Amino acid sequence: MSPQETSTAKRRYVMRERADSTAATRERIVHAVITTAMERRTLEVTLQEVSERAGVTVQTVLRHFGSREGLLDAATAVASADVDTERRVTPGDVHEAVRAVVGHYERVGDFVVALLAESQRSERARAITEPGKALHREWVRASFAPYLTLRDHVDAEALTDLLVVGTDLYTWVLLRRDRGLSRAQTEQRMIMLVEAVLLAGPGGAAADHGGNER
Repeated sequence: MSPQETSTAKRRYVMRERADSTAATRERIVHAVITTAMERRTLEVTLQEVSERAGVTVQTVLRHFGSREGLLDAATAVASADVDTERRVTPGDVHEAVRAVVGHYERVGDFVVALLAESQRSERARAITEPGKALHREWVRASFAPYLTLRDHVDAEALTDLLVVGTDLYTWVLLRRDRGLSRAQTEQRMIMLVEAVLLAGPGGAAADHGGNER
């Protein structure tokens, strides 16, 4: 390798190291704002709090994200991607779907309840919760697709409404927080509710599908 080639290789290595370091810093900052918001159960977190948690300066945060709003936008995108991965299930598997959604609520449910309350006075919070409601409905459609598309006589929209209720955050709150049930008990109650909806709901979808017995 010639001296020029060696110099070029070194520059590329340095640039790659800097890019890796920059990405790692951004990830640490985003993780810091998500963790802080969840612990405090509010989006009203300061750049100072985030920078201290991430081990950087406020100026570093601003250099990466431009503003507090830019940081929250980036954190929302990362959190949304995590939710999508966390709740992805085999379509038609009632048990897997309920376990996935309960696991999600166990991790972020209390924070989301607080965020829904905050959305009554905060446009930023509302910009998260409103799309979240739509995403839950889309998740229901994808997760229970075999039941919703089974026969022409199934009222897919009505059945989707009932499945949204059966797997909703507030259903988890009622069972897990208000009733004080264990996670396992909560999962079982929600499975029973979803299966009852599928068996007795519009068009009797589960009866046609053959149920989801385990």
